Amino acid sequence: MRAFFAKLLSRDKIEDKDPMKKLLIVGLGNPGPKYENTRHNIGFKVLDTLAEKREITFEADRYGDKAEFNFKGRKFILIKPSTFMNLSGKAVRYWLDKENIAIQNLLVITDDLNLSFGTLRLKAKGSDGGHNGLKNIQDLLQTTTYPRFRFGISDEFSKGRQIDYVLSEWTSEEKEALKERLETSSELILSFGTAGIQNTMNSFNGK
Repeated sequence: MRAFFAKLLSRDKIEDKDPMKKLLIVGLGNPGPKYENTRHNIGFKVLDTLAEKREITFEADRYGDKAEFNFKGRKFILIKPSTFMNLSGKAVRYWLDKENIAIQNLLVITDDLNLSFGTLRLKAKGSDGGHNGLKNIQDLLQTTTYPRFRFGISDEFSKGRQIDYVLSEWTSEEKEALKERLETSSELILSFGTAGIQNTMNSFNGK
């Protein structure tokens, strides 16, 4: 464990020696067809859209499905964890360590009940906000200072029905609106990797 954190702190030096900057983009969700079109799986859906745009496919790998592509001198490594939501940190920690990626080059995509449907919000750090996937990542990385991309799914559920809501499928109206939102989300990720987090926040947050 101590060796892992030593590597985490030294990644900036490692990245300086790497001619192609690498980014780890992790979309949170649950594996399997049962969860494929649920609100909680928006992280997977965003990465599927990006992969389709870049004409690449995911393949099974350690702790998740993996795809990668190069864009404007950057290497984007996409991961859809197979650990189920509550253990997402295992996949994040493994791939950060394996690829020697600086933690500021990590982007975690997650659903957010506190944002209205389709709202996009990129942040450089923050709390887990009650999200079990983010909580596990925070616990295993021992930090809240890593970029995260929150996709609003709204909170249109009755008291005590939160779990049912996040694990339910989109309405027909939401599915139609998702098409544009997913396209914009793909653009946000590419901007994060090439223009940097501050410029991307200015360009995409709340839009």
